[in-house]
Amino acid sequence: MRVREKISGNIDWLTVTIYMILVTMGWLSIFTASAGEDVTTLFDVSTRYGKQLMWIGFATVLALTILVIDAKFFSAFSFFFYFGMLLILIGVLFFGSTVAGSKSWFKIGGFAIQPAEFAKFATALAMAKYLDTLNIDMRQIRTKLLSLSILFVPALLILLQNDTGSALVYFSFVIVLFREGFSGLILIVGLVMATLFIVTLLFSELYVIGALIALVIFIILFIKSFRQFWKSILVILVLSSAFVFSVNYAFENVLEPHQKKRINVLLGIEQDLRGAGYNVNQSKIAIGSGGLTGKGFRKGVLTRYNFVPEQSTDFIFCTVGEEWGFTGVTFVILLYLTLLIRIVVLAERQRSKFSRIYGYGVASILFFHFAINIGMTIGLAPVVGIPLPFFSYGGSSLWAFTVLLFIFIKQDANRLNVL
Repeated sequence: MRVREKISGNIDWLTVTIYMILVTMGWLSIFTASAGEDVTTLFDVSTRYGKQLMWIGFATVLALTILVIDAKFFSAFSFFFYFGMLLILIGVLFFGSTVAGSKSWFKIGGFAIQPAEFAKFATALAMAKYLDTLNIDMRQIRTKLLSLSILFVPALLILLQNDTGSALVYFSFVIVLFREGFSGLILIVGLVMATLFIVTLLFSELYVIGALIALVIFIILFIKSFRQFWKSILVILVLSSAFVFSVNYAFENVLEPHQKKRINVLLGIEQDLRGAGYNVNQSKIAIGSGGLTGKGFRKGVLTRYNFVPEQSTDFIFCTVGEEWGFTGVTFVILLYLTLLIRIVVLAERQRSKFSRIYGYGVASILFFHFAINIGMTIGLAPVVGIPLPFFSYGGSSLWAFTVLLFIFIKQDANRLNVL
């Protein structure tokens, strides 16, 4: 009988190493963005870099704790974590504190914690546990509805806290559902709706409807294989037209004024370099000024003198761009891509369906944060206020991402013990 290796020997050290590099680079970026001219100690908790160093210490303790816990614990208590987080999210609506317009924080003494960050790993666990259940068939309507409910209930509670960015993260779980057999049609429908939404904001509704009618006529007349489905195509045309006519109403009456402003600036409908477009414009200037190799550690003018708002949190990527240039940002992007690819590779080698699904949940969440955060710093995505994983300032996000990742590292380390 084959002797199993110890769990410590099965840990994927490549993933752990990338995590440590990202956390270290994040702390250095926070240090350079928040430290004054005279730094007497690195452990000054009145400063952002001092607090972040303390939170990194706590994150290390969390990671080590997860690695010594039995891997089955996370599967057994998945729904406990999930429903516990739902109760906490409801509690935030009644007893939480408002920070930056979002009522999504619990303040404890001089510190604040954001439950929405921890709800992500709890949702990933619940989704993995549900889809791991025997006799689950992704073709059944009941399975689809329950799967989507697991995602959208916490998303709705977070949306009620006025934290749109965190709520949008839950759409990334569609990748998990798609991997487990969910129809790719939902991805196509989502992409079409997003395209119609953007096009309708840029052009007149009548022009968009006219283009859709012309497209349908072309398909029916010139693509023979689609002619037999002409009734279905007409139904799709009617539904698409109804959606187009609802876009402007939803845009004007559902979105908050600052959200509408940010979308208009992103699409080039408005120019507001002193208002909604200020952060992004300053961020692009900072990144561009770094050139090929950057200005050097603590030598970035825009970084050191707070020309970019939220430079330690949502816009921390521009610190890398200014100080380390194209070389630095390429290195960071490659680190994230390597981490994401590695997680997917590890997920595919799992013997446990629960571990595989959870691994894809981890990859989906990290990918969404990575893509949207960097996208908004260079003007390719709307500013929605979500952190760069392991990099941005904040204890809640660092701890939540650490727990999210290390639960999967633990599951992977335990894979040889799964029959």
